[in-house]
Amino acid sequence: MNTFDEKLNHLITEALIEDVGDGDHSTLSCIPVTEKGKAVLKIKQGGILAGVSVAERIFKSVEPTAIFTLFKKDAETMAFGEKAFTVEASVHTILKCERLVLNIMQRMSGIATLTRHYTDIIKGYNTKILDTRKTTPNFRLLEKEAVRIGGGINHRYALYDMIMLKDNHIDFAGGIENAINKAWDYVQTKKPGLKIEVETRSIADIKKVIQMGEGKVFRVMLDNFKPTEITEAVELINKRFETEASGGINLQNIIEYAKTGVDYISVGALIHQAKSLDLSLKAEV
Repeated sequence: MNTFDEKLNHLITEALIEDVGDGDHSTLSCIPVTEKGKAVLKIKQGGILAGVSVAERIFKSVEPTAIFTLFKKDAETMAFGEKAFTVEASVHTILKCERLVLNIMQRMSGIATLTRHYTDIIKGYNTKILDTRKTTPNFRLLEKEAVRIGGGINHRYALYDMIMLKDNHIDFAGGIENAINKAWDYVQTKKPGLKIEVETRSIADIKKVIQMGEGKVFRVMLDNFKPTEITEAVELINKRFETEASGGINLQNIIEYAKTGVDYISVGALIHQAKSLDLSLKAEV
């Protein structure tokens, strides 16, 4: 598939087309095309900064000679009143890019901040935080990048880079054994090296995966298991497979899950419950 840079270039191009259309008529109507200017990104809410490198790419995709001066980097803690960067370019470029830059940075910073909350809480445990595919269509690239900036780990990016046999796959395939065997055969003939993860819903499912999945499955998802059940499952699996807890896990109960010794905890809320942070881009005149 395309590289990160290729995907980002595509995202920026499409987002500008969506916003600008046949022209930024507000700017065209009152500011000469030759006018140069400077703007500053002001931080109006504390958290973890994310999207600065993307902002630079946006401005320079429109005007390669734009001067971008960085004061804070991605993943750094930010506080009200600080400045993240200044940009010097054509006023038309600054105003054309303003809303796209803010939308991206506000969203990414919110995700990075929430992710940092989760990762900070379970410091000292071996468990790592994963994101999910519960993302905004056409914005997954930067939502997952924000999770990474916040200290989380990206799960599979999409349907094409890992086999995940979830409850519906298992039920439609006629059971967990059939699903695993069919997926394994598929990988051998169609996609060598593709990893297989299996969702389990009970200790009985775990025992089935242990019995016939070794050498085929690389990770087992423990879906909606209570912490006591996860502890039992982790002991049964005994490092034959990676383990991932999922379902109903939040900031209030995550420590109980980390205590079980599970390798990963996946949290859809990192993205779909994150709140955008307050940033603004203001002219320096």
